[in-house]
Amino acid sequence: MAKTMRMAVIALALAGPAVALAADPPPPVAGPVTPDQLLKADQDPGDWLTHHKDYSAHRFSSLDQINKSNVKNLHVAWTLQLGGVEGGGIWSHGGLEGTPIVRDGMMYVTDGWGSVYKIDTSGGQGKLLWKMDPKTDHDWAGAVACCGVDNRGVALAGNLVLSHSLDGRLIATDADTGKVAWQRQVADPDKSEVITGAPLVVKNLVITGVAGAEYGIRGWIAATDLTTHKEVWRTYTIPAKGEPGSNTWKDSYDAAATGGGSTWVTGTYDPRTNTLFWGVGNPGPDWDSQYRPGDNLYTDCTLALDVDTGKIKWHFQHTPNDPFDYDSVAENVLVDAPVHGHQTHLDLEADRNGFAYAVDRDNGSFLWGLPFVKKVTWTKGLDPETGKPAEYDPKLAVQKYNPAVTPSKDHLVTVTCPGNMGGKNWPPTAYNPALKEWYIPVIESCNRITEKPITPTPGKPIAKREMFTGGGPDESQRITGSVTAIDVTTGKEVGKFETPYPMLGGLLATPDLVFYGQPDGKVAALDAKTLQPLWSFDTGAGVNAPPMTFTSGGKQYIAILVGQGGAWDKWFIDATPELKRIQPGSMLYVFSLS
Repeated sequence: MAKTMRMAVIALALAGPAVALAADPPPPVAGPVTPDQLLKADQDPGDWLTHHKDYSAHRFSSLDQINKSNVKNLHVAWTLQLGGVEGGGIWSHGGLEGTPIVRDGMMYVTDGWGSVYKIDTSGGQGKLLWKMDPKTDHDWAGAVACCGVDNRGVALAGNLVLSHSLDGRLIATDADTGKVAWQRQVADPDKSEVITGAPLVVKNLVITGVAGAEYGIRGWIAATDLTTHKEVWRTYTIPAKGEPGSNTWKDSYDAAATGGGSTWVTGTYDPRTNTLFWGVGNPGPDWDSQYRPGDNLYTDCTLALDVDTGKIKWHFQHTPNDPFDYDSVAENVLVDAPVHGHQTHLDLEADRNGFAYAVDRDNGSFLWGLPFVKKVTWTKGLDPETGKPAEYDPKLAVQKYNPAVTPSKDHLVTVTCPGNMGGKNWPPTAYNPALKEWYIPVIESCNRITEKPITPTPGKPIAKREMFTGGGPDESQRITGSVTAIDVTTGKEVGKFETPYPMLGGLLATPDLVFYGQPDGKVAALDAKTLQPLWSFDTGAGVNAPPMTFTSGGKQYIAILVGQGGAWDKWFIDATPELKRIQPGSMLYVFSLS
């Protein structure tokens, strides 16, 4: 089907009504969500208004009806079956990776294909009010979704529910009726750009990131005006020739044109300085760093941008000339805490390379860093002054780090720790401001990489919609996980709770608890101070999403989407063979004390 006809079919389908679901009287209509309410989201514990709970990505709730003294009594309050489990393209099924958004008892969730569900949580049960199906062409979009049929959720603005579709659209749905108010094409799947992340609303802008580095895209972050529905700015993460950073691509055949640098995890915002913080993924090709000599800015970076213009204020690069597929797309956690005796504005990032970083978020200067995984082999550590890998040499065009484990044309097969899924992948961390402890969902892994060098062909672009990786992993070694706690005032590890499976779903912190899920279906809670297990429940299906908490009718609930998706069962299942028995699912679980 041609692209124009396909989009016409989608537009026609979305122009119709949302799925009608109930003849009951409609629930009370809440007023519009204002920019001020989003700024103060952390002050409203009963709601969960933004993807990370607040602009700082703490994923912390002060709700304490559920606490370490009674969490053992937590049980299922209600469940709701969702859709989106069907496969498409190279994927056998969709998965659930989203964080539910709750306002005034109304919950909004997405499935892997980007359908949006509005759920009334009042009365101690969940009632589906409407469903908006974006009518994505499954085979067309699924064919270039590198790492699964996934969608991480929605954002609220005014009376709109904003969401992304895998085929690159930003969709605004009327919160009351479930009808599409407007939509625009932001990414171009014809050249392998897809969108899996949740939108971020700041002021009158909705910010979008893009996925697709494994297909040789040129990454970007884009802002859309909520009034005009037009693009305000688009900042590319791979600089064009002559732009700052372009001299870090030192080839003679325009490797930057296919340089990767996707931005597929939702960013954060500091209103004090009007700064947007966003993580940038791996360079392309993933494992052939000799194809793209130089540091390859702004891949594997944290970017600080002016939210009004998209102009880059500063950057911090974690793995220059990355040969390991160590994205830096992780959320940036914004914390104010004393470091070395001085109150400091921190930007925390748990990188796929296995190191946790703290930089000064006002200027990007390095403060501290430490490994949060049990085993790191690619480098002997970080330079204590710069935060760069100890072996990094700015005079070299191609970095070797630990040569014994660095893929190269002279060393085609290597075993590297952490593996290319990273010490932490996209699942979000959580931060407890009272304890000043930062909790990281960890993947404890090593894996074998086989490099397949790419020969540059000047003047001939790479094939669209075909993987451009320069090799690939063989995940046959056992992979486990952990929840690791770090004291942000010292940059020291203060606890590690080991799990039998990798942490693929993210964390929630409350005053004295940390909640998580496992890919074998277990949802559990730990003591926030000791990391001792206090409660668990087996959902019977894989968990690939973060938990959250909210109140309805004055009662606290814990909610989590259950349905394993993503890349694990396609690329990494041999490293966790017990998970082969886990079947696809699509279910919302909600827990309470009574």
